[in-house]
Amino acid sequence: MLRLVLLALFAVACAHPPIPYKPGGAMDAQMTGYKYPQTVKYFKLKTQKHDLKMAYMFVRPAKTNGQTVVLMHGKNFSGYYWQPTMKKLLSEGYQVLVPDQIGFGKSSKPTRYQYSFQALALNTKTLIDRLKLKNVTVVGHSMGGMLATRFALMYPEMVKRLVLVNPIGLEDWKLIVPYKGVDATYAAELKQTPQTLKAYQQEAYYDGQWKPEYDKLIEPAIAQTKDRHNFVKLAWTSALTSDMVMTQPVLYEFKKLTIPTLLIIGTRDRTALGKQLVSEELRKTMGQYETLGRKANKSIKGSKLVELPGVGHMPQVEAFDAYINALVDFLPRG
Repeated sequence: MLRLVLLALFAVACAHPPIPYKPGGAMDAQMTGYKYPQTVKYFKLKTQKHDLKMAYMFVRPAKTNGQTVVLMHGKNFSGYYWQPTMKKLLSEGYQVLVPDQIGFGKSSKPTRYQYSFQALALNTKTLIDRLKLKNVTVVGHSMGGMLATRFALMYPEMVKRLVLVNPIGLEDWKLIVPYKGVDATYAAELKQTPQTLKAYQQEAYYDGQWKPEYDKLIEPAIAQTKDRHNFVKLAWTSALTSDMVMTQPVLYEFKKLTIPTLLIIGTRDRTALGKQLVSEELRKTMGQYETLGRKANKSIKGSKLVELPGVGHMPQVEAFDAYINALVDFLPRG
């Protein structure tokens, strides 16, 4: 019965015409009309019996140093939030590639798809190959850190350097959080509102504080809750990707990384999946990034750790200068 209901809801969502976005209004699943910091192009993928489109930005500076940086977004964002990082890297002569992963941003969001970090990594490699890029540096934030790690493990010959910015998955939540399944996660996603989305980010990312510049970062997520037809589809794909994050840890393979790696860790971060499903006592032990960052640093042979005290899950927002200086200092020069 649940499957029939879902299929009916998805049919309605797919039949709903695109809504060109206007500030303060509703936004459809493909972010139609929402302007990214650079021109968005689309790469056609045929995978898992789907014809999909992978959105991306690829920008070459006027004078390139020959190096390419790939920026991998977190779960609650897409390529648009990398704008300040892109601007700085371009000014330093780096080519910059920013994909929206399948299931996110302006890319296709198939509802019958086996979401895995392996699949997303393969999609990204296919795009990189199509653009004929070699020896890239991969930067991953939050969920993007898990994907960047998997990418580096799968394609070490392609990755020159790896940068993890407050990556999630530095602990294995499925060992302590009771598994509720995709259906329960989907039901919870359907209950999201502009108020709950902001409350979560304010608490989890910004230590209970909120500044006007954060509004732009959360704008797409809030706008998409206002288009209830398409939000049904988004809630389902979000549940599928949440399950991917929960059930596919990468930390056990940190020791296999052979690529020069930089960890940029805001030590105030307490992000952890499933906190609401465990006791208060156990909750206090989760997402302790000042400890988790150091453990990851020890696990990844030869890695460099840059700690940012008093900074949370978004160093590229809360402490941009310290973050970008650490990043640029680590990048290859040509």
